[in-house]
Amino acid sequence: MPLIFHYFSLVKFSHTVFALPFACIGFVLAYAQTDAVFAWRTLVLMLLCMVFARNTAMSFNRYADRQFDARNRRTANREIPRGIITPRRALLFCIANAALFVVAAGLLNRLCLYLSPVALGVIVGYSLTKRFTWGCHLILGASLAIAPTAAYIAVTGTIALPPALFSAITLFWVSGFDVLYALPDETFDRQEGLFSIPARFGRCRAMGISAVLHGVAATLVAIAGWALQAGILYIAGATLFCGLLLYQHLIIKPSDLSRLNAAFATTNGLASIVFAILVILELTIDY
Repeated sequence: MPLIFHYFSLVKFSHTVFALPFACIGFVLAYAQTDAVFAWRTLVLMLLCMVFARNTAMSFNRYADRQFDARNRRTANREIPRGIITPRRALLFCIANAALFVVAAGLLNRLCLYLSPVALGVIVGYSLTKRFTWGCHLILGASLAIAPTAAYIAVTGTIALPPALFSAITLFWVSGFDVLYALPDETFDRQEGLFSIPARFGRCRAMGISAVLHGVAATLVAIAGWALQAGILYIAGATLFCGLLLYQHLIIKPSDLSRLNAAFATTNGLASIVFAILVILELTIDY
């Protein structure tokens, strides 16, 4: 397999489907609510920022966690523990992508440039939080929640409330499914002295906390629809999104995590894409 595909695997490029659709919502929202004129250059730079930011975050995560990954049966097959990508190369890849992110942000506008170190601090800092707080899931949620507001800033150079609502949705949605994703590592995290909600509260309570986080996300979806005075397309997207959140809690049981991957990747990826498409159509179609 060519080395480039190993780097794609290192950063889980396929998981871009979680944050990118919400970034697209923020991007379209900027044009729908301001007099900004669409420019392909802005779209390309926004997408590059998303790619570079995610590459930075994931490569640093793999670099920082390489020793834990090597001892965890679930993660021992990752690229660094297997020796396919050396720690040094992973770190250089991270640094290069961070630099490219700052350059792309600076080419968008001044506010994006000023905020780029803050964004990097959040997305890189997440990987270290599991060493001292079980709130690490919320930090991950916050790192992805940057996307809608950042995309809005890329277009307008300003901060506004509507994209912040979608950032809040992303925060609680991602935090909720990350708690579920951490369930198989409950015992390992305790043995290694790592912090997570499953390790702190146990599997059953962790699943309850995840459900509460997703309940908050669903409430925020309704609030955002009300704030936008949304019509039938938004309502359809919101219904499907919330329905898929509920579905993943129905297919995962404390005694049976065999369908966890389906809930984590497939269900959440589908939820974000469908929701984003219908919200964007709502914002762009004149009834």
